[in-house]
Amino acid sequence: MWIAYKTIVIKEILRFARIWVQTIVPPVITTSLYLLIFGGLMGGRIGQMQGIDYINFIVPGIILMTVIMQSYANTVSSFFMTKYNNSFEELLVSTTPNWIILLGFVSGGIARGFCVGLAVTLTISFFVEIKIFSLLIIAATFLLTSIMFALAGFINAVFARTFDDISIIPNFVLLPLTYLGGMFYSIDILPSFWRGLSAFNPIYYMMDAFRLGFLGIGTVELWKAFLVPFSMIIVLAIIANTLLNRGVSIKTE
Repeated sequence: MWIAYKTIVIKEILRFARIWVQTIVPPVITTSLYLLIFGGLMGGRIGQMQGIDYINFIVPGIILMTVIMQSYANTVSSFFMTKYNNSFEELLVSTTPNWIILLGFVSGGIARGFCVGLAVTLTISFFVEIKIFSLLIIAATFLLTSIMFALAGFINAVFARTFDDISIIPNFVLLPLTYLGGMFYSIDILPSFWRGLSAFNPIYYMMDAFRLGFLGIGTVELWKAFLVPFSMIIVLAIIANTLLNRGVSIKTE
């Protein structure tokens, strides 16, 4: 099983590493634009947010948004392609357990999220001095976030039948939830109704914990910020493994 898992992970890493111009460079460019527009041009007018200079305040959100999108994108595109070119049949006829297959693809998503997130962090360091309050909180939040969205991407890929199907969720679900999760602002400044509504956005908790790890400020209890993504990981893992076991949209008739 270890050999099968290692093979899947290596394949996943080599897949996004070979096309680094498409997987790593675009997020770095996007990050530079975010810092220029929101941090540089607007930050001076906004001033501070929760006692922190605005450009420093948005840095954790920009990094975490990259991790979310890249972890999701890797599993949804990779697993869909294995279905599209029928290469997944080689795994089906092997003795590899389904949970090992799932773990391999999710690990690939984590690896891409880490590589791109690190590249984005290094890019940001040229513009802003990055201060770390707790490396442990940052690492834990990154791991929970990347696992959760890698699982979500896998489930999306299972049901996807066309290339358009793998772009619907990122564009119409993930992106709005990310922007509404406190990436560019503090939840505390929202009216009570919208602040209450944000409590149902899982990205809000991840964003808050990630910002706590960098800046030492947060609006929710840390245990709650970890409990929400951890609970969703369990649910998504059960769903993904069940779909694999039943061969939903995978096994040929």
